[in-house]
Amino acid sequence: MSDETFDHTKVGKSKNRVFIRLVVYTILIAFVILYLLPIIVVVLTSVRSLDEIYNGSLIAFPAKIDFSAWTKVWSTGCVGGNCKGIAPYFYNSLELVIPATIISTAIGAINGYALTKWKFRGSEFVFAFILFGVFLPNQLVLLPWAWTLGKLGIANSTIGLVTLHCVCGLGFVTLFCRNYFLSIPDTLIKAARIDGAGFWTIFRRIILPLSPPILVVVVIWQFTHIWNEYLFATTFTSGYNKPITAALMAMTASQTELREYNVESAAVIIAALPTLLIYFFAGRFFMRGLTAGSIKG
Repeated sequence: MSDETFDHTKVGKSKNRVFIRLVVYTILIAFVILYLLPIIVVVLTSVRSLDEIYNGSLIAFPAKIDFSAWTKVWSTGCVGGNCKGIAPYFYNSLELVIPATIISTAIGAINGYALTKWKFRGSEFVFAFILFGVFLPNQLVLLPWAWTLGKLGIANSTIGLVTLHCVCGLGFVTLFCRNYFLSIPDTLIKAARIDGAGFWTIFRRIILPLSPPILVVVVIWQFTHIWNEYLFATTFTSGYNKPITAALMAMTASQTELREYNVESAAVIIAALPTLLIYFFAGRFFMRGLTAGSIKG
């Protein structure tokens, strides 16, 4: 009798687990659909003709797939009165994000290394001062940066934005790298110093080989933030020097009569592709890097 009761109990628990999993998966699938629905609508809209957009359903599958909007927005669409498409602005963003990401990551990694493994008098104060920049809102630094870029003669240029993002990104990069480097045993550094290794030798041969997880996190973080940044892009650039985020807004504002939603949708997808690809191929490394070194610090 006890065996039968035990078996019924096990079956009941198994059914409860199945039911709970079913509920959880149903909720997760509902959230996935809710999250992906706007993206699906944008993708479908980008391959519709303009007549079908205005006369058909917004979420129905296109009667005929048409990529003319993609061609138009890339090469011949009007953006802010300049009929050159978004291709020049896309390349502006690439010219901005690649050097800014590399430079800020390199300097931030050196800062984190110096603040953890080569501590000096006042290093904690220096770190707190650098960290203070993380909490400053971008609106607060618009006027100082406008004055600085003007004095340097690099206002309304890609070089100016690269300089701005390198400086503004150092706080986050230094914070991430410092917290990760705290997890590297100090005995490794002491042994290397006893063997005669200097600052740069230790950084190049010990720190960097142990740092791919956090470097991936920093690169993804900086790339995504700089690519999607809008306030600095619209404030400090104009005309053909705009990054793609500012160009998208100019394109939307320039359409005063019949809105070409297919063209706008294609532009949005093109602008989002680099960051989507970054997270698609390196997303798992991003999560691993965030958790790595989280015990110390």
